[in-house]
Amino acid sequence: MNNVTAILNARIYTVDKEFRVYPNGVLVFDEDAILSIGESGEIHIPEHASVIDGKGRVAVLPGLIDVHSHSSLLKGFSENAQLLDWLSRYQREHRVLTEADAYFGCLVSYLEALKGGTTTVVDMYRFLHKGADAARTLGLRVHLVPYAADHPTQDFFETLETSVALIEYCGKFQPMDVRPWLGLEHITYCSENMFRKIRDLSDRYGVNIHTHTSEQREEVAVVQRLFGDRPVKKFHDWGILKPGTVLAHCVWLDDAEIALLADTGTGVAHCPVSNMKLASGAAPVASFKAAGLEVGLGSDGGISNNSLSMWECMKVGSLLQKVTRLDATALGAEEAIRMATIDGARLLGVERHIGSLEAGKLADVIMIDLWQPHLLPVVESEGHDPVLWNLVFAAQSSDVQHVWVGGRRVMSSRRLTGIDEDEALQEIHARTFDLLKRRARVQALPVG
Repeated sequence: MNNVTAILNARIYTVDKEFRVYPNGVLVFDEDAILSIGESGEIHIPEHASVIDGKGRVAVLPGLIDVHSHSSLLKGFSENAQLLDWLSRYQREHRVLTEADAYFGCLVSYLEALKGGTTTVVDMYRFLHKGADAARTLGLRVHLVPYAADHPTQDFFETLETSVALIEYCGKFQPMDVRPWLGLEHITYCSENMFRKIRDLSDRYGVNIHTHTSEQREEVAVVQRLFGDRPVKKFHDWGILKPGTVLAHCVWLDDAEIALLADTGTGVAHCPVSNMKLASGAAPVASFKAAGLEVGLGSDGGISNNSLSMWECMKVGSLLQKVTRLDATALGAEEAIRMATIDGARLLGVERHIGSLEAGKLADVIMIDLWQPHLLPVVESEGHDPVLWNLVFAAQSSDVQHVWVGGRRVMSSRRLTGIDEDEALQEIHARTFDLLKRRARVQALPVG
């Protein structure tokens, strides 16, 4: 064994198939795997283990998984706009973006995510070889999806050639640490030929496909006007719907489109906070699940969410379903936590390795400090667990105290171990000022 860690006297939420909870639990792991998990008194603690005593005041969960995000330096600069207007403003960043910008955009985004207990991020951005480098610096897992487009007005996005180059670059990393995907920016930015080539490349390299769709009613109307059919139907005609393809948003799907996703094994990245902020609507999550779709939770990144907190995504995701369905029982706490962990892992095809705390899986582990006013009480009564519900409806990113990825501690007492945060933030802020100067020289282009 190497670098064995034992967490004692903790409230452990395994998020396994039975959603087992150990109120006074023990978790033992090293850099290879979770070694054992169970109630105190039942688990052997190796003599050489580094022991952390939770004293009954902490919760332990699997690392959270953000299945759809966009890195950026410019949080808070594209505001108060409907989606199609918002997109034209947001794209000004990409028209001046450099590799150095992308590195620091990824670094600040992954830093925020990791400090909130997110250990795996699906990042759709540009120059993502720099994203791989940033993730290696911090120690979290990333699935990298290059924005690709071939419309003449969208020549500032990635290409098929740069997408293949990213796949080859990522070959030097462990596949569980960095995974390349193929990404299509939007159906109106990409030709039918590009869709078909992406499918071929996906089959050839064995990598997943990711794109956006049906985020807003007006967007669907534009697609119908341009292509004569609804977006998911065109995706099916052009061959990208299959196991390993994930569509973000899917707010305005009809029953036939949901059935197509189910029939093809295509999954959905649900982004409730972003969908509310851009006034897109509420995705029919219950219909997705009734059809058997895999559904995970995504932040959509700081550009449209202003936060990378998966705690907010869990809370808002639950509340959005309750209020739009007028059903207080819709999407409860257990389901929300599953969507942010094991369901996300299943959507990404990595559920055998991460997403729950089980012996033999990789130790992506987060520890939450429960001993504070907004998370009390830490006690069960009449068969009810208030901690579970308070984690979803009251917990904040700042409550996460320690984070391990693959058994390696990457955050200790709120400080990241792989980077000097103060120095990094100074560099990030300086880079942001420079990017804003260049961005000021370009005007927004209309979308649609």
